[in-house]
Amino acid sequence: MTVFMRKTAASGEAKVAGERSLLLGIGISSVGIGMYIPFSLVFFHHVTGLSLTVVGLVMTVTGLAGLAFMPLAGTAVDRFGAKRVNLVLYGIRALGFALYPFAGSLPAFAAVSLVTALADRSFGVVQQSLIGEVAQGSARDRLEASTRALQNAGMGAGALLVSGVLALWGTGGFTYTAWGNSLAFALAGLLVGRVRAVRVGRPTAGAVGPAGAAAAGSVGYRTVLRDRPFLGLTAANFLTALGYSALSVLFPLSLSTWSAAPDALTGAAFTVNTALCAGIGVLIAGRVRRSGARRTRSAALGALLFAAAFVGQIVLGTLRPGRTATLVALLAIVVVYTLGELVHSPSGGALSVSAAPDTVRGRYLATYQLSYSLAGALAPSLFTALLAVDGRLPWTLLAVAALGAALALLRLERHLPAEAVHAEPPVVRDTTGRPVPVTAAA
Repeated sequence: MTVFMRKTAASGEAKVAGERSLLLGIGISSVGIGMYIPFSLVFFHHVTGLSLTVVGLVMTVTGLAGLAFMPLAGTAVDRFGAKRVNLVLYGIRALGFALYPFAGSLPAFAAVSLVTALADRSFGVVQQSLIGEVAQGSARDRLEASTRALQNAGMGAGALLVSGVLALWGTGGFTYTAWGNSLAFALAGLLVGRVRAVRVGRPTAGAVGPAGAAAAGSVGYRTVLRDRPFLGLTAANFLTALGYSALSVLFPLSLSTWSAAPDALTGAAFTVNTALCAGIGVLIAGRVRRSGARRTRSAALGALLFAAAFVGQIVLGTLRPGRTATLVALLAIVVVYTLGELVHSPSGGALSVSAAPDTVRGRYLATYQLSYSLAGALAPSLFTALLAVDGRLPWTLLAVAALGAALALLRLERHLPAEAVHAEPPVVRDTTGRPVPVTAAA
């Protein structure tokens, strides 16, 4: 198949055919997500009429089931293609939110919630795989950065939108919000359907020709488990992913129990983080990309910035300055933390997509995304247990984990495929001075 890409005169970077539709769809679906995520328990309580306890229990059980479904989603991507699976998941989410207002009984809510949770949990795997199918080289890094910026902007807009709906219609507005979510996912699916998906990438390690690639795909996750560098990359990402949970889980807990700072600072921290991600995310990622930095090294730099922010929390928790100084220091720490996120996320995402063989990319990325899911599941209990001993302990753990991730990324650099490490193929010269592209890691 032909790779449908073009170059812009201004940047010289390849543009994917249908890229605007893809990004617009991601932005619209993120608005839908922002309309219910911040109020999830209350949202489903009012939409279904069930008690908060029942809603919470069902959400926990279906969420865990969604994690177990992720490997199957990876297999589906490899068999049917990421674009098709992406459209199916958008359709399931649209149908699920359209049905929520009618799911007033426990069995009905559990059934709709289960199916929707399976689609929600698997969506990250499929979206990453789709980026791998439609883009190559630095275009992947750009799409990763644009996607993250749009997700932050969309979720912020969705939260503001639902606040306005509730102000106008009260809690009854949650029903309209559910239908608004359904419409958002349906429209996003229509837009993503315009993207021209192609399969481009490196063959499976050890495979020879089409028959070898097909055989590699047939062995399922054994291919992934034999790829030690990729497993190392996944383990390094788990260490960094613990840091991604800090802002939403540890930061509010630390403020209220250890720093004795006003809870309003949590909202301020989220606002600063979201505004920076949406406002300068693409700019920061573009500067990193144009610098020619290897993805492993820019991802490691992001991890180091995380570590610096966590060390700042340790210092702040030890010195405990006055209220004004605490406020300034916390906001500075959030800025450093956010810069780490903006540097690490596009490079880390493109690194994982490019390190995955084309024929089994879905399985590879399902494995990689589990590092985020596992970190998110462990973070609440881990952070609270350490916080009960000493308020600096969880930040110390996160700082050590981030430093370990940075070191691991640097050590993995020579073991990963060259096309994964470099956004653009590196070039060496032979004895005559002619350029010779490097196609494999040393």
